[in-house]
Amino acid sequence: MDRVAVYIKNLEEALGSLVLKDPAYRNLVDLARAYLKDSKYYYSVGDRETALATVSYAEGLLDALRLIGVADFVWKRPSEIKNTRTVMVAGTFEILHPGHLSYLKKAWELGYVVAVVSSDENAEKIKRRRIVVPQRQRAEVLSSLYYVHEVVLGRPGDIFDVFHMVKPDVVLLGPNQHVSEDVVKEEARRRGVEVEVARVDELRQCELCSTTRIIEKIISTFTH
Repeated sequence: MDRVAVYIKNLEEALGSLVLKDPAYRNLVDLARAYLKDSKYYYSVGDRETALATVSYAEGLLDALRLIGVADFVWKRPSEIKNTRTVMVAGTFEILHPGHLSYLKKAWELGYVVAVVSSDENAEKIKRRRIVVPQRQRAEVLSSLYYVHEVVLGRPGDIFDVFHMVKPDVVLLGPNQHVSEDVVKEEARRRGVEVEVARVDELRQCELCSTTRIIEKIISTFTH
C-alpha cells in the first residue's frame, strides 16, 4: 500500500469506529463519508493528488468534531495500516447485483480490496457469450462501490498474470468461480507470489442475484 492508500484505509477505519455524541453534527460525518467515497474513486482511476486532497478534507472534519468534543474515534498508526492485507477479488462484474455486493463485502472484511475486472476477451471466453458492457465502464462502476479500494484492469490472455501487478496476500474466490484453491496458489507461486486462498461458501439467495437471471428476465420482459 502506498501512502495515499494508507490514508484512505485509516480514514475508513476511523469512520468505522466513530461514535457521534451530538446528532446535530450528523451532516458533517456524512460529508466526511462522501469525501472518503470520492477518495476511493479518484485513487482507483489513478488520480492520487485529488484522492489525497479529498481524504485530507475528511480528516480535517473528523479532527474538528473531536476537538469540540462531539465525536470519538481512533486514528491508527501508519505502520498498523500498512500491515493490512491486500485482498484480491476478480470477475466480470458486468451487471452488479446483491451477489456481487456480498462477495465484495466479505473481501472488505478481510482487508484492502483490489478488484480485478476481466478483459472483454477473457470474459467472453469464460461466459461463452458476448459481453455488452465494456471493461472500462464495468471498472468505473465498480470503483464507486464502498467495499472496493482499488480497481485493476485485467489484460487479455492468461488470467493468472495479474499476480505480477497486484501481488495480493489473499485471494478471495466467489462460490461460483470454478477454479480450485490449490490451482490459484500454484499459479501465484509460479509468479513469485505466496497467497492465502479463501472462498465465499454460499451464493447470496435472491431472485436476481445472478447476471444470467437478470439477462433472462430482461429478455422475457421485453420480448413478449
